[in-house]
Amino acid sequence: MAGAGHGHRAVQRHRPGAGRDHRLRPVLRGVQHQLLHQPACRPDGAVRPVRRLLHPAPGAGLGQDGAVHALPRARAGPPRGRPAHPLDQEGPPVSESGLVIDDLSVDYDSTRAVSGLSLHVPDGQTLAIVGPSGCGKSTVLRTIAGLTRPAEGRVVVGGRDLTHVPASARDVGLVPQNYALFPHLSVRGNIEYGLKARGVDKVARREAVDRLLAFTELTPLAQRRPSQLSGGQRQRVALARAMAIEPSVLLLDEPLAALDPQLRGAMRRQLLDLLGATTSINVIVTHDRHEALSMADVVAVMRDGRLVQAGSPRELWQAPADAFVADFLCGATYVDVVLDQDAVHAFDGRWAIPYAAVDAARPATGRARGRLLLRPDSLVLSEHRGTGTVPALVRHAEFVGESTLVTLEVAGTAVSVRTDQPVTTGTTVHAGLAGRPVAHPHPEEIAA
Repeated sequence: MAGAGHGHRAVQRHRPGAGRDHRLRPVLRGVQHQLLHQPACRPDGAVRPVRRLLHPAPGAGLGQDGAVHALPRARAGPPRGRPAHPLDQEGPPVSESGLVIDDLSVDYDSTRAVSGLSLHVPDGQTLAIVGPSGCGKSTVLRTIAGLTRPAEGRVVVGGRDLTHVPASARDVGLVPQNYALFPHLSVRGNIEYGLKARGVDKVARREAVDRLLAFTELTPLAQRRPSQLSGGQRQRVALARAMAIEPSVLLLDEPLAALDPQLRGAMRRQLLDLLGATTSINVIVTHDRHEALSMADVVAVMRDGRLVQAGSPRELWQAPADAFVADFLCGATYVDVVLDQDAVHAFDGRWAIPYAAVDAARPATGRARGRLLLRPDSLVLSEHRGTGTVPALVRHAEFVGESTLVTLEVAGTAVSVRTDQPVTTGTTVHAGLAGRPVAHPHPEEIAA
């Protein structure tokens, strides 16, 4: 598929319940009410209520039950470059399984929020979409849910083209960032709401909710209201509510952002266990690289509405596509180098690195360009000059307990270092390599 991210594993997994009638779709109630009243950030920095993006139609808007009764669109008129498509209609079947996002573009008025995004997530796997605020990741989530209409491209789940299918007819579970629990319902009432809306009988509802309460360790809290719960407990209720309908796709918008920093580590591990027990395709939107790397099978990095790189967490960690991915996802810095027969030269020749200290292939003849990936643990600092070191100015030093995070300036380039040595801002130190970092071929050398 054109534009698909690198390194996607086309893993085919058997999913329990895969033969169920896909015409039965959950009604996404309650959570849409909260989403539609959250401000939508646009790439130009402007903020507008999502409610204004609703497609006007007879009876459009929110009913008293909190359900979405009209499919919102991000731009009036048919998608650019294509004839008008009948609204609220399933497209022709697609042979590829899992979640397919095909050349997706989304506009807010004249501003393009997402441009040409293509991704494939196999059944049973977790995709993490990561990037800075305003990069378009939440817009992608809303488009998958059917809360925003794309200008171009398709959203396909399990071979069904859902691009023009309304939100209320998609087999999608949604966990909003602020969880959007019903304050007047108990924990049990919140979890069973989607099942009740689908007409599941009382006995079956109780059995399903009992299993989810036990699974999420909420049984002792079943009769409490959301106001009586902690942030971590509310998150588990929202997740159990979304899981109750056994959706084909489970969407989580910044699932840990509302929690205190002290809780995030434990909740991340618990959430990972919960997602691992589902058979759905999971999509997580986050700006936290630790969440993306630890919880996902596939990580997609976005910037300014475009996909920069996608692949497994280890692939992106070992070989980030560019300086942005290296910095944002890995906390690392790419430094341009020149490789000759004697050494690897960085910072316009100020630093000659012996081949014994770096993982690099010596050119067969002459010279070659490359990029040295420097992580915070790639450098060791010393007060004295030595072989294979380079002088650096300490611009900033931040003691964080187990170590000190240092920002060095070397020939006008900022480099981050983690050290257990005391360092003083404004002094000069000498930096050498540790752990043989990798020197990748320069992109322009590969293109040539």
